[in-house]
Amino acid sequence: MPNPPLTLYLAAPRGFCAGVDRAIKIVEMAIEKWGAPVYVRHEIVHNKFVVDSLRDKGAVFVEELSDCPDDRPVIFSAHGVPKSVPAAAQAREMVYVDATCPLVSKVHIEAQRHADAGLQMIMIGHAGHPETVGTMGQLPDGDVLLVETVEDVATVAVRDPSSLAFVTQTTLSVDDTADIVAALQNRFPGIVGPHKEDICYATTNRQEAVKAMAPKCDAMLVVGAPNSSNSKRLVEVGARAGCQYSQLVQRASDIDWRSLDGITSVGITAGASAPEVLINEVIDAFGARYDMRVEVVETAVENVEFKVPRVLREPA
Repeated sequence: MPNPPLTLYLAAPRGFCAGVDRAIKIVEMAIEKWGAPVYVRHEIVHNKFVVDSLRDKGAVFVEELSDCPDDRPVIFSAHGVPKSVPAAAQAREMVYVDATCPLVSKVHIEAQRHADAGLQMIMIGHAGHPETVGTMGQLPDGDVLLVETVEDVATVAVRDPSSLAFVTQTTLSVDDTADIVAALQNRFPGIVGPHKEDICYATTNRQEAVKAMAPKCDAMLVVGAPNSSNSKRLVEVGARAGCQYSQLVQRASDIDWRSLDGITSVGITAGASAPEVLINEVIDAFGARYDMRVEVVETAVENVEFKVPRVLREPA
């Protein structure tokens, strides 16, 4: 019996962004330069496949700097860290490399600049997410107020309504964030926003591709990790844009084939920390079960590249 026909819509752009690519290179180059083990504070990026492959090469992943020995290099994850972390590493005379995505670092600089100008900071983000923790940790405890929803805006208690600025986590839903920003501006008309949008180009581009693809699809799968903020936002964007069956899968083995019974079209995309090898694995799994036609839905072309820190480009 022949395989049923299927149109597979493939989002472009999808998968790795420049910040993730840079962070992974930093770990690989550190192992090459200093040998194993190299310690990494927090998952370098939110993807089990990536973390496991780096662990196999000699990376040791820990949650806190206190879990690292003084005499081995430590790398800070792409999500960024509070100022207290590099300060503690310096106090212990450790060799450390900061793999914070440059677009996250931009938000850190913004927060400090506004604070230096006497403005109290409000951060739009998810409580407990490492990027939010890192950004809020750029300023003293209590100096950054967190809002997660439009409802939070109504109750946030500020020092002076006329001296406020806001920043956002870089991996949020563009549409949800716009609603929260509108609520902030409505309650605090003088609030100062970012010079340039905080939500990063990769998050925005991947969400736009999903919006273009979702109405064509009976089902949509996002390749990504359950602790990846930008991947979970893609699932939500897909459902909101017209594809009711929008699901997150870590790899092909997670696909629930019974729930896809009878579909004639599927959309595939991936969060910014998901490698292409896992995307191809999912595509191959569909190819084995369907008479598949692939159509690329391209909404942007990305050619961004971030340099790795100088210490890794210098001879040991």
